Amino acid sequence: MRAGAFVYPWDVIGDPAAPERLAALGIQQVTLAAAYHSTRALTPRHPRHRIVTARHSAVLYPPDPARWPPGAPHPHPQDWVDSDDPGGPYAEAARALTEAGLEVHSWVVLAHNSRLGEEFPHTSVRNAYGDRYPWAPCIARPEVRAYAVALAAEAAVRPGTGTRGTELESCGWYGFAHLHAHDKIGGVPLDGAATALMSLCFCDVCEEGYAALGGDPERLRAEVVRALEPVWRGERTAPPDRGSGRAGEWAAVEELLGARTAALVAQWREAAAGRLQHEAVAAVRQQAAPDPFRVLLHADPAPHRAGANAGTRPADVLGHADGVVVPCPGGPDGRGARGDALGPFAAHGGPGVTLAANLTVVSGMGGSPHTLADDAAHAQALGATELRLYHAGLASDQDLAAVTAGLARQP
Repeated sequence: MRAGAFVYPWDVIGDPAAPERLAALGIQQVTLAAAYHSTRALTPRHPRHRIVTARHSAVLYPPDPARWPPGAPHPHPQDWVDSDDPGGPYAEAARALTEAGLEVHSWVVLAHNSRLGEEFPHTSVRNAYGDRYPWAPCIARPEVRAYAVALAAEAAVRPGTGTRGTELESCGWYGFAHLHAHDKIGGVPLDGAATALMSLCFCDVCEEGYAALGGDPERLRAEVVRALEPVWRGERTAPPDRGSGRAGEWAAVEELLGARTAALVAQWREAAAGRLQHEAVAAVRQQAAPDPFRVLLHADPAPHRAGANAGTRPADVLGHADGVVVPCPGGPDGRGARGDALGPFAAHGGPGVTLAANLTVVSGMGGSPHTLADDAAHAQALGATELRLYHAGLASDQDLAAVTAGLARQP
């Protein structure tokens, strides 16, 4: 099965051995970050550094000023990776990887951007309590959708770099869950239904959207607050007999809000997500034309889920994108849950559709590189056509040795 690994430009630039080392893993593709959120990343093999701090969401190439109207949301270039290449760190790394025989696809993060939330506060998701999520732009807002679609086109297609496709992350709703610096939200654990309720947006655009569908925004807000009260007391949002997994989460939401209200919320949010996903894919293809260019979305098969793997309806997303990248737990304990994500996409797959199983191979991040061969075989049996390995730049030498051995066992 074809395999690819995620990599940052700073894993490659300044390390002449990196491209050949990556190729020696047995992968065929590198998914290389072109637009990424803020992070602090380890570089365990780099000859010049061990930590890279990306202070804010940024693009790893020089953005085109003509594409971005003054005063509107726009991407910011980075300044933490030095590169003499006119195309910036992305271009320099992409060329080095291509020369090593690896196919390069861009990795573009869309609706996850804390700097956007600080510069344009009104664009952020606001929860039922009025709290703003600066990391989560509300994709129902026209200015946010315009920004994300333009960013998808610019960041995905980097002329002259040999980039053959893209993978769009957070191409949909972002919400409550966020790996934030010094996070202190774990004191009261939230189940899936509570996370969904805490991710609902009540900005002015969303309130108008609920009203246009016949809902009462203030009543809806009150119902969400009421439904969440047991959570803050340390209780469940719904009885355990509602089931588990994605279907159980939404069944609990329907019980808490009422089926009619839950359907109204779903209609508004799914329409907003679908519009963004369709427009982003179309913009990338238009930018790449006439060359063939593969467009995949990091996706979850449950429309109510928010985050890096944005909720979708599988039949819809596979009707316009070339495929999806689906998060998959690794190791024996995770294999039982994997079909919950891959299965719905596999049911709507077909010839030419890519279903990439995303396996974490960094032991320190909960990954299971030593079971890669078995995990890959299980994912393939459930419909996966490719593998994605997260993340070749963050993994230890031992983890990468296990990856090499695991890929060597692939048929």
